[in-house]
Amino acid sequence: MKRYLITGASRGIGRAIAEKLAGKDVELLLHGRDTVALAQTRKVVEPQCTKVTPLIHDLATARGVSDLIAEVGRHPIDLLVNNAGIAVVKPFTEITSIEWEQTVGVNVTAPFLLTQRFAPRMSPGSSVVNILSVAAKTAFSNWSAYCMSKFALEGFSRCVREELRDRKVRVINVYPAATDTEIWSQVEGKWPRDRMMSATQVADAVAFALARPTDTLIENITLSSLVGNL
Repeated sequence: MKRYLITGASRGIGRAIAEKLAGKDVELLLHGRDTVALAQTRKVVEPQCTKVTPLIHDLATARGVSDLIAEVGRHPIDLLVNNAGIAVVKPFTEITSIEWEQTVGVNVTAPFLLTQRFAPRMSPGSSVVNILSVAAKTAFSNWSAYCMSKFALEGFSRCVREELRDRKVRVINVYPAATDTEIWSQVEGKWPRDRMMSATQVADAVAFALARPTDTLIENITLSSLVGNL
């Protein structure tokens, strides 16, 4: 049985990836903070899986990450999807220290700690998938905290890829353009969500990369809409 850990699986890209990777020989370890939304994800994927384990933890805190690690247990996992993320969108002069620390905690420190814990125990052919963003490569006004966190995670994950290469553990980075998820409901302003990519499109790309032969590594996947990046 394969064990797949997906953070931020309550909705959006995380839920879409869970739906895409569900299988009879798979245990899905699904992380989220919204108990109700995570239960909905579980309801959708459970009939297709050997086992579904919900993990309700706050990745903004070291305690939340350590509790998640403890609940996953000592048995190795075959896939880690670092998908959970938060976005603070405002001029850099208005970002509070708490908002900055939460952004770093969820978007950078949590993936670091989870990768550090689980990747060394992965068997050859296993994978770490990081859901980044075009914001890991491009600067956007008022998105300084978010861009900072994605730039940081990209740098970390590229180095980890080289460290794990000899062990045949793949590190796959995904860079979606604006994707229609609930994150936009928390961002001020009017956003053309009808022109954005869907979470399913991102999940399709992840599934495609994971389905390649284990000695084939698709290092980076950049996804954009034909209407352009928003």
